[in-house]
Amino acid sequence: MALANFPSVVLKPPNSSQSLYLFPYLPKPTLPISGIRPKTNKVGVFKPISAALSDPYVLQLAESLEDSIPSASSSPLQKIRDSSSESLLSTPWPTRKDEPFRFTDTSFIKNSKILPIGSPSQQNFTSLIDTAETLLPNLSIVDGFAVNSLSLLSDLPNGVYVGGLSTLNSEAILKRVSEYVSSFQGDLFWSLNGVGAPDLILVYVPEDCRVEKPLHLRYFSVEGSEKVSKSLPLSNPRVLVLVEKGGEIGIVEEYVGGDGDKSYWTNSVMDVVVGEGAKVSHSYIQTQSLNAVHIKWTSVRQESASTYELIELSTGGKLSRHNVHVQQYGPETSTELSTFHLSFGAQMQDLHSRLILDHPRGFSRQLHKCIVAHSSGQAVFDGNIQVNRFAQQTDAGQLTRSLLLEPRATVNVKPNLQIIADDVKCSHGAAISDLEEDQLFYFQARGVDIRTARKALIFSFAAEVTERYPDSSIRKRVENHIRKLLLRS
Repeated sequence: MALANFPSVVLKPPNSSQSLYLFPYLPKPTLPISGIRPKTNKVGVFKPISAALSDPYVLQLAESLEDSIPSASSSPLQKIRDSSSESLLSTPWPTRKDEPFRFTDTSFIKNSKILPIGSPSQQNFTSLIDTAETLLPNLSIVDGFAVNSLSLLSDLPNGVYVGGLSTLNSEAILKRVSEYVSSFQGDLFWSLNGVGAPDLILVYVPEDCRVEKPLHLRYFSVEGSEKVSKSLPLSNPRVLVLVEKGGEIGIVEEYVGGDGDKSYWTNSVMDVVVGEGAKVSHSYIQTQSLNAVHIKWTSVRQESASTYELIELSTGGKLSRHNVHVQQYGPETSTELSTFHLSFGAQMQDLHSRLILDHPRGFSRQLHKCIVAHSSGQAVFDGNIQVNRFAQQTDAGQLTRSLLLEPRATVNVKPNLQIIADDVKCSHGAAISDLEEDQLFYFQARGVDIRTARKALIFSFAAEVTERYPDSSIRKRVENHIRKLLLRS
């Protein structure tokens, strides 16, 4: 978009009738981006913050997001918006020249017409719900907005809160939330979510409370456009999971699309705080439209002796990118990351993960498995495990395995294990291949045709991850979903 389309800031120096037209930055000296004010120089003349580094497209997008949402209903949400706004002032749109996006092209998002989604209309959303899914306590999030009428939260223990901060009546919980918001800052998409999130959805588990049944967070993308329109309706759901000392909960985070292959952009963030001795089991399922953009951040803070487990399936989206950041804040933590990505169309499946270990006797395991089953399909894995000086007696392992089933299928992997501590047990490995010929021969020698044999081997390749889903009903649904995709391929 041409710079001429952006309004300029018009300023007048003291004792002068001449106006100064500065680099296009923000429309008028009013405050469209969460109250970030221009700085002043010694003579009191306003000038843009980091004007030379500002990206006009990013600032315009941030302004449109801010205009589409209600004012912040709580101080923690306002804190998120303020820190995100300030970050956007000096954050350009990522390109292939930026190392984190070296293999991930986001230019088609920038070239689309971005349409921030307002509050859901009062239409009947009951058709979105499969009654078989309502057996678990659940919260429905439609285009970034929590919809209580589609949720079932009656089976939760006393003291557990699930819902928006706008409806929270506990000052004590609100104070705890304020301690953790904005403690981590991600990339551009993290900040766009911070500016555009309509509310902060909170999952709070008090001290020594064990939630028996998993909590099912269901994200529905209803607003969508046709592919030919080159429009992307944008939603920004944001969730904070705060589990106090000794607490335990299972979270099922599932993203599904609306009708058919509509185009839309889900830009989601989840912060997870795992208190001392607490445990969070996180099941993540992404099956959105093949024309959708799905960008997700998961940031995890682990206190001493805590446990965090992530099991992930991602098969949807024209572009799907999951950024996982896990930070150890005490000794004897346990972290397990298990992911399976399937690119069966002209898709990009991207996982960027970072695990930082700063304390002794930590345990971590990461397993990443990926299948690219289309000649135009792509996948990326960039996994970084950092074992710092004081993380002695750490046991860390990382393994990535990818199957390329078509001649021009592409995968880029970058396993990275950085070790500064000297008393550790660490390993990592990577493998990229097609299906093994001897395995196919084994099936054929027993009368199994080649097509059936390939599907059986592909399914078993995925099963190493999918069998780790702790809830049997979720595990069965995931397995059935993979079988359906294999029938289409």
